[in-house]
Amino acid sequence: MEYRQLGKSGLKVPELCFGAGTFGGQNNEFFKAWGATSDADTAKRIVDICFDAGINFFDTADIYSDGESEEVLGKAISHLKREDVLISTKATFRFGKGPNDVGSSRYHLIQSVDRSLKRLGTDYIDIYHMHGFDATSPVDETLRALDDMVRAGKIRYIACSNFSGWHLMKSLSVSERYGWSKYVGHQAYYSLVGRDFEWELMPLAVDQGVGTLVWSPLGWGRLTGKITRETGVPKESRLNSQLAVDIGPQVEDEYLYKVVDALKEVAKECGKTVPQVALNWLLRRPTVSTLIVGARNEEQLKQNLGSVGWKLTEDQIAKLDKASEKPKTYPYWHQAQFVERNPFPV
Repeated sequence: MEYRQLGKSGLKVPELCFGAGTFGGQNNEFFKAWGATSDADTAKRIVDICFDAGINFFDTADIYSDGESEEVLGKAISHLKREDVLISTKATFRFGKGPNDVGSSRYHLIQSVDRSLKRLGTDYIDIYHMHGFDATSPVDETLRALDDMVRAGKIRYIACSNFSGWHLMKSLSVSERYGWSKYVGHQAYYSLVGRDFEWELMPLAVDQGVGTLVWSPLGWGRLTGKITRETGVPKESRLNSQLAVDIGPQVEDEYLYKVVDALKEVAKECGKTVPQVALNWLLRRPTVSTLIVGARNEEQLKQNLGSVGWKLTEDQIAKLDKASEKPKTYPYWHQAQFVERNPFPV
C-alpha cells in the first residue's frame, strides 16, 4: 500500500481509506440501502482485513446512522493500538432537534467533538472535517474553534468536505491571516462519472496544497461493473432506493453506459475488474491523497484492494478520459480554450 502526503501537512495516509458508512444503520433507510451492518464481529473482521492490506485509515461522521457508525467503528478498532490507527470524522449537519444542534458554530463544534470522542472511545481525532459549509456561522468563529481544539489536543488536523472553491479559499485566507490551523484536506466527490471537481476545486487544491480525500469514487455505486446496458441496476444496489438516488449525484444512463463500456474494454486489456480500473484511474489524478472505499462485505473489500499496486498506461487513461469527458459550464468552457494560460493540473 502506497502512503501519500495529505496536502501540505506532514501526515501520510494510505492511498485507500475505509469508509465506515456501512457500519451501523439497520434502522436508517438511507444507510440500510448501503448494506450497512451493526454487527461488531463483522466490522472487526473488515478492520483486520484492512490492516493486513496496509490500510490503517478509517472515515466516518457523526450523522452516519445517527452516531452508530462511530460507535461500531470504535468497537471494531478497540483491539488495536490507538497510535496505529488514523480516524477521520465530521460534523456540521443536524444532529439533534435543538436550534444549536446544527452548523459550524463554536457551540455546535465543541459539543460535536466531545460526543464523537465518546462514541469512538478515543481521546483525539486525527482528521476532523466540516461536513459542509455553514453560511450562517462566521468563518472566523468556525476556524478559531477548530484551532482551539487542535491546541487542546482533541484534533490533530482539520479538513473540509463538499465546499465550493470560494468557501475553501476564504477559509484558507482567514486561517493564514490569524495564524490558525488550516484545512489540509478536502473530502470531495470525484469519479469517472463525476468530474466537475476538476474544473475549479482541483486547480485550487494544487495551488494551495490541499489534499483530496475522494468520497464515492465508484460514482455512487454506478461503477461496480454490475450495471451495464444489458442488465440495468442489480437488486442489491443502493440505486434501488429512491432516497439514495435523490440524495446522490445524478448521472444520465447513456453517459454512464458509455463510460462503463470504456471501463470494460480497459479492464479486459489489463486483466482487472471494472471497479479496480475506475479506482486506479482516480489514483493517477492530481491532488488525490486517498480514496474512501466502502464495502458491504469482505469480498467487496478484497475486490477494492485489487485497485492498488499497479498503474494504467497513458493510452488507457486517455481512453477513459475521452469516454468520461463532458461539456463544461461557464466560465470553465471559456478558460479551457486557452490551455497555454490555463493548463490542466499536474
